[in-house]
Amino acid sequence: MSDERQGAGGRHTVVVGGGLAGLTAALALADAGVRVTLLEGRPRLGGLAFSFRRGDLTVDNGQHVYLRCCTAYRWFLDRIEGAALAPLQNRLDVPVVDVARPEGRRLGRLRRDALPVPLHLGRSLAAYPHLSLAERARVGRAALALKGLDLADPALDTQDFGSWLTAHGQSARAVEALWDLVGVATLNAVAGEASLGLAAMVFKTGLLSAPGAADIGWAHVPLGELHDRLARKALDSAGVRTEVRTRVTSVAPGTDGRWSVRVPGETLTADAVVLAVPQGETHGLLPAGALDAPERLLEIGTAPILNVHVVYDRKVLDAPFLAALGTPVQWVFDRTDASGLREGQYLALSQSTAQDEIDTPVADLRARYLPELERLLPRARGAEVRDFFVTRERHATFAPAPGVGRLRPGARTEAPGLYLAGAWTATGWPATMESAVRSGVNAADAALGALGRPRPHRLFAFEEAA
Repeated sequence: MSDERQGAGGRHTVVVGGGLAGLTAALALADAGVRVTLLEGRPRLGGLAFSFRRGDLTVDNGQHVYLRCCTAYRWFLDRIEGAALAPLQNRLDVPVVDVARPEGRRLGRLRRDALPVPLHLGRSLAAYPHLSLAERARVGRAALALKGLDLADPALDTQDFGSWLTAHGQSARAVEALWDLVGVATLNAVAGEASLGLAAMVFKTGLLSAPGAADIGWAHVPLGELHDRLARKALDSAGVRTEVRTRVTSVAPGTDGRWSVRVPGETLTADAVVLAVPQGETHGLLPAGALDAPERLLEIGTAPILNVHVVYDRKVLDAPFLAALGTPVQWVFDRTDASGLREGQYLALSQSTAQDEIDTPVADLRARYLPELERLLPRARGAEVRDFFVTRERHATFAPAPGVGRLRPGARTEAPGLYLAGAWTATGWPATMESAVRSGVNAADAALGALGRPRPHRLFAFEEAA
């Protein structure tokens, strides 16, 4: 993997990490005419949004969704020619089932109408059965107060969202049945443990920026089809040299203003380096002086997500997904077609804020969640469970705790030619696929400026759509 074997000519950038941030940075740089080498330690691309085989099924490690307002991730899907495989809803529609209510009165829906903000959610909120009339009215007032917050105000990051909600008249039931229903899935934290700044960003952008902003999209194929196969095809077409199973051991500046990137048995020389790996790994690779306070990276906490997978011998859920109240179950998704299952139904439960369950044995999780699914889905009561397994991401996201904003670095470092990317960097978004892609764009933009290369217009088209 010496420079001679990579081919001669042009500026050379090494991107360390093949998750969404690294993939985006590599594609953006290559599109601008930069010679790029992408190094990934795993045997596949896609980071924490990947698939694997289990028997005859292709299984995602966890359920990932995006919203219409996620313009950067939508750009990424277009760039790898995968948008048709992860379509958006025509219009936001989320079934919400409360198993604590009597049967026949359990179903509510969060839908939008084709009306201007905030009227687009007015009818849905007015009819939402999981809150009282007074609670619904107070939710509306709190939403208007959220809309008035200035996301650029750093003071928002020092407060927690739960206290703000309480101060704005939100009951514990309203937090459970509405604010946390959305917030836990997008922030991976309950309101009381989430930065007001990040929570306000989620709700203002997703629900209060445009009528269709919160329409939900998700992959109708395994994630590996998008983030590994199609991404690799796009990289190859762009001329990126991609090396998997290649772990970087050090990154160091040279005396000639270039960079040395060491992998086992080889040293690569680059004009610029993008570190697109988790914050702890980044800290370990940073040369001295690259950040004013590199220890802050280690102060960015992480939060787990548990995914429970159940294969039934028959169909027990008619909707593509639903959200649940009155049960430990949070969100349930039908992954039957995407996994290749030909008989029965395969459901995936996405359990955020899973600190208390992430290390629970599978047998205990089975004993806990199968009865809950029977409470939630009546047809599951007579169904045979053909498979039950779990996937655990112990460090799925950065923890969006109050104060995290001051810890998140930007794309540029104090070391010329060294840039950072990752959902944990200062994108303004919580730890989502959108944040990862935006971070890759930020790093590529900074590197292109230093290398004297123009920005590819199509890369930044999503900014115009935002």
